[in-house]
Amino acid sequence: MEFQKAKNKLYQKHMKHILLLTDFSESAKNATNYALQLFQDQASCFYMLHIPQKSVYTTSDLMAAGTSSIYNSLVKKAKTKLDKYVKTLESNSSNKKISFETIVDYDVLTDSVNQIISSKKIDLIVMGTNGVTGAKEVVFGSNTINVIRKVDCATLVIPKGFQYKKPHTLFLPLDQTDSLNSKAFLKLLSYVKTFKTSLDVVRVIPQDEGTPEAQDQEHLKTNLKDTTFEYQLVKNKNIHEVVAQYLNKNKADLMALLVQKETAFERFLTASDTKKISDDLKVPLFIFHSH
Repeated sequence: MEFQKAKNKLYQKHMKHILLLTDFSESAKNATNYALQLFQDQASCFYMLHIPQKSVYTTSDLMAAGTSSIYNSLVKKAKTKLDKYVKTLESNSSNKKISFETIVDYDVLTDSVNQIISSKKIDLIVMGTNGVTGAKEVVFGSNTINVIRKVDCATLVIPKGFQYKKPHTLFLPLDQTDSLNSKAFLKLLSYVKTFKTSLDVVRVIPQDEGTPEAQDQEHLKTNLKDTTFEYQLVKNKNIHEVVAQYLNKNKADLMALLVQKETAFERFLTASDTKKISDDLKVPLFIFHSH
């Protein structure tokens, strides 16, 4: 009994708190399945969040509510569906070190996510891509874009239909403003070490100007003593072109971006050749926020 208590405390100390966003679409379900397999050897608590669209507020729902709270009636219906889904996930999982908690909310998505991050001490958000709704959202749908822009938490986006395979290589493209001496990079390294992947770093400098190569190499050697890594410097090309070429020629299992507001990620989304990138971007993408 004492041993089990000590074991449980150890699990809790190293437990990952992961927020899964679901609308019950195939894309969301695939992202959830990927996350469960990715963390299959980790002690993890998965918080499953569902925010029903207002279009599901049907007349029959309102009539069925009667004199009871309409809000409670709608939440109960959604919660029942979510709980049923989670029970299926639990029964199909062989990982005895995981737990689930379901959350139904009718708040604005990003407001709800931010509240949960604070109250549950979330380490990572996992979500799928969710459709194209505009020129800036060729790669990701609007919900994904809003989470990346407005939520300060590591996020893992899983491409629609991507089948899980154990990751061996993580690809990190950097533009001239990205720093390896940042909290964002240290967060990335924690996942590199957790998954025991190698790291391929490509620094992209659009023009033939001064480079931080020596500094980059120093940071990598200092922080990746037990990790295999490669470093490459590319000049006179844009980051979109380099990403496309790399993903076409190499077998990366994960990709990461160090996102700075209104800089690299915005350019990644709005550049004229983003459509080509979206066609080639077939690996899960980590987003880490720089400050």
